[in-house]
Amino acid sequence: MDDLNKALGEIGAIRRQMAHATEFHGYGWATLAATGLFAVLASVAQSWWAEDPVAHVARYLAIWIATAAISATLIAVQTVTRTQRLHSGLADEMIHMAVEQFLPAAFSGTLLTVVLVLTAPHEVWLLPGLWQIIYSLGVFASCRFLPRAMQAAGGWYLLSGLTTLLLGNPGSLSPWAMGIAFGVGQALVALVLYRNGKEESDEA
Repeated sequence: MDDLNKALGEIGAIRRQMAHATEFHGYGWATLAATGLFAVLASVAQSWWAEDPVAHVARYLAIWIATAAISATLIAVQTVTRTQRLHSGLADEMIHMAVEQFLPAAFSGTLLTVVLVLTAPHEVWLLPGLWQIIYSLGVFASCRFLPRAMQAAGGWYLLSGLTTLLLGNPGSLSPWAMGIAFGVGQALVALVLYRNGKEESDEA
């Protein structure tokens, strides 16, 4: 029994090493592009339903948290189905690796939002820029098993986040600070995935 457990452990370690050395194909470009469109639609929704977001922070947060939740759910469902189809025997390891890389950024962003809203509600204007910077860290962390060009998307989110913080002010929560940043950023992510998939198809 000990030999069997040892053998199974070694097989599991080999599978994890193979997963870490394999480029991840679980993200679909069309789905990522759709999440960018969701960000633009959320900006329009904020313009209509939260004209003064500083005075209605709960409404502002509801719009963007709902958008993030819908986007994350769509990406998760599609990633699981694609990974099972494209990575077959390594699907579980690849999904675990993808979650492992991005989860710290998502968790940190959530905690930061809660802490800022509860302890410094007058500083919520910082959130759009901070969200973009934290998202950039998640993208950078994922770059090691994605196409190298994905670093450009991480750079975009870092630059847009810093710019949003630089140009923002305590009395402003512009809907387009998020809409433009995530609309362009997700379109860039989708473009990288699309071109990478096309190049692999051409090589095949």
